[in-house]
Amino acid sequence: MLSDYEPDFFFEEDKMGMTITTGSIVLEKDGSNLIGISIGGGAPYCPCLYIVQIFDNTAAAKDGTLQSGDEIIGVDNVSVKGKTKSEVAKMIQAAQSSVTIRYNKLHAEPAQGKTLDLILKKVKHRFVENMSSSTADALGLSRAILCNDSLLKRLEDLKRCEGMYRGLVEHTRRLLRSYYDLSQTYKDFGNIFSTIGVRELQPRASEVFTKFGEIHRQMERYGVQMIKQLKPVLADLGTFLHKAIPDTRMTIGRYADAKFEYLSYCLKVKEMDDEEQSYHTLQEPSYRIETGNYEYRLVLRCRQDARARFAALRSDVQVKIELLDNKHVQDVVQQLQRLLSHLTTFYDQCHQLLDGQRFFPIEVDLAKGAFTYESVGGQFQSQDDDEPEEYNVAEEAKEMAENSGEVQSLISMD
Repeated sequence: MLSDYEPDFFFEEDKMGMTITTGSIVLEKDGSNLIGISIGGGAPYCPCLYIVQIFDNTAAAKDGTLQSGDEIIGVDNVSVKGKTKSEVAKMIQAAQSSVTIRYNKLHAEPAQGKTLDLILKKVKHRFVENMSSSTADALGLSRAILCNDSLLKRLEDLKRCEGMYRGLVEHTRRLLRSYYDLSQTYKDFGNIFSTIGVRELQPRASEVFTKFGEIHRQMERYGVQMIKQLKPVLADLGTFLHKAIPDTRMTIGRYADAKFEYLSYCLKVKEMDDEEQSYHTLQEPSYRIETGNYEYRLVLRCRQDARARFAALRSDVQVKIELLDNKHVQDVVQQLQRLLSHLTTFYDQCHQLLDGQRFFPIEVDLAKGAFTYESVGGQFQSQDDDEPEEYNVAEEAKEMAENSGEVQSLISMD
């Protein structure tokens, strides 16, 4: 058995190019007689005894000196070389109110732990994120589903909110365009009626046409004024659509990336734990473990860093989504109220212009030839006589038969 060999049997530590520095720290225990760390390694399989995890809201986490992957070399000035992790845990628990930990800090580059295997695990997490559990189990990918994150589901709500705002902005833009066209129609009406009023000889009719045209011109001014007042509403809705929502979606994307990276490191740690357990079960030596387990400690450090980024981005996403929801509720109500207020003001102004005005009927002096129209064969003038003109049908038919050329021309024109 491996435990029967002498300590000198272990290989020289393979630090994989990483450096270590020695230090010590005093940690106060909490009410549960704990300092907030879990340890791994140690005799009889590994020459190093190291920190596996730092728990949140504990003395070790609040101090921030110790990190995952750091080696513990002494407890209260007692060396832990050659001791098991259970013995070291009892030494820490035996201390009174505080404990002194001597350590070798591992200086690791996070990029060194981001291997191709980690990248493929990250891709697998993205692939199975929206799968059902039964589908993932059938494909053998169930281990990649480590947590059910509700924040990513908010991305779908964000997409629906974006679609609603996009439709609202487009509808408001079309509404303003329609009111602009309506204002130009008012302007054209005003110009036409004012021109008629200037040319009208009858004083009363001239006054009515001129006033009616001026009212339409004033309605055009009110319409343009309303459109200028509603443009900020469109700009505010566009800001929410094109800046606030994309920024939140980008933050959720970064959060999802950090989450998948953290879960990939968790999965890698689990696989390395299973590998180590299989070697222990078969009682076979492992080069990685016998040389200080630095690869495993590197992954532990990367997992801790990834978890810190994941927690920070999660907090950021929660704050942004909460602010976005509050702004969404308040902004929609406020902008719709502004829209209705300006439209109401516009209609009230137009109503006041026309209220109480009596323009019609209008008496107009017409010239004697006002209703004289040109025909194809000449001019048909209106008769001043009260009795209608009598026609001789036979003579007219004979004349039309003689002038067949004129008949053909009339038919072709008809």
